[in-house]
Amino acid sequence: MDRKIEKKFWSAKRIGAISLGVILVSLLGYNFMFADHRSKLNVETDKITVSEVKEGVFDEFIIVQGVVQPLKTIQLDAIVGGYVTQKLVEGGNMVNEGQIILRLENQQLKLNFLQSETEASRLVNELQNTRQRLKVERFNLQKTLSDLDFQIAQAKDAFDRNAQLKKDNVISDMEYMKTKRDYEKLVRQREIEIESQKYQQENAEIQIKQLEGTLERTEKNVELWRQTLENLVVKAPVSGLLSAINVEIGSNINQGQNIGQIDDMNGFKLRADIDEHYISRIFAGLKANFDFNGQTNQMEIVKVYPEVLNGRFAVDMVFVKSAPEGIRRGQSSPIRLELGQSEKATLLPVGGFFSDTGGNWVYVVAEGDSRAEKRNITLGRKNPQYYEVLDGLEPGDKVITSSYGNFGDKEVLELK
Repeated sequence: MDRKIEKKFWSAKRIGAISLGVILVSLLGYNFMFADHRSKLNVETDKITVSEVKEGVFDEFIIVQGVVQPLKTIQLDAIVGGYVTQKLVEGGNMVNEGQIILRLENQQLKLNFLQSETEASRLVNELQNTRQRLKVERFNLQKTLSDLDFQIAQAKDAFDRNAQLKKDNVISDMEYMKTKRDYEKLVRQREIEIESQKYQQENAEIQIKQLEGTLERTEKNVELWRQTLENLVVKAPVSGLLSAINVEIGSNINQGQNIGQIDDMNGFKLRADIDEHYISRIFAGLKANFDFNGQTNQMEIVKVYPEVLNGRFAVDMVFVKSAPEGIRRGQSSPIRLELGQSEKATLLPVGGFFSDTGGNWVYVVAEGDSRAEKRNITLGRKNPQYYEVLDGLEPGDKVITSSYGNFGDKEVLELK
């Protein structure tokens, strides 16, 4: 008699299948919960630059390019216009103060000078004639008064005599009155003559003062024209190097036109162009260092030019001590311009990563140097060598500082 054999529920096959399913679910769960799902990129280590974050002294400075210039440059501008008849000194030669450089010709200026001289001579003659006329009039007054005084004396004698005779009733009233009227007429005539001569004298003196004032102004005008003619001879205002002379014989020069410049060779300065980003931090008195012939020379900003051209502005710097030997005009050299005091800080070397991240994050190399992971950071000040790290990095961290342009938005770099 056959017996029914019941199948076991937990057969080896079922147990194996369940175990396999559990394992697969566990792997999937682990992978979902704990596995690294960040985007990755394989990078060859010989194509990147890895720098170490360190603690040190942060010197806030910038490097600017300075050009050596004379401490003082005198511009030669034409005081008067004219055409060049002689050019006695060529550019690049030393000149002494007062040395003739150019001779100019201007016929109109000469004509104006002669006309002014002629007018001055006319006024001198007119003034002399007026003074002479005044003297003559004074003499004539004295003569006229002398004659009147004589006539008055005679008339007074006749009047006094007739007055006595009239008192004695010797002469008639008509005869007495005639001598009286004659006497009074002469006295009145003398008073009128004095008033007339006084008026004429005052008028003459006014004319003289007016002529003297006009003559004084004319003589000043003559002197100005004479000085103007002297300016047709262009002389060196100071001793120095005639570094430029921009005219030739026969060329016409306008008044005020620049014709050259003289460099004072007793000192030098450096002029540098600085990015406008620093304009609020640059001021007179700021220190700088200039390396020349193996020596460091301290400099100081003495002038800041406010004009900004093409995103840059200029400053003038002078040497705190004497200028180094051998320095030449037009020579250019880097200058270390100090922007602040040295401070202890966490330092990250400067690199191409900043242009890709703006300094907001970097790739930090993990232990074992097999991978680099993205990390958010905060940077502060910058000098040509280092960034100041404010947050996100510690001394000893290794950071990829070369360009991130080929990494895209990958969060992890696998280093090989």
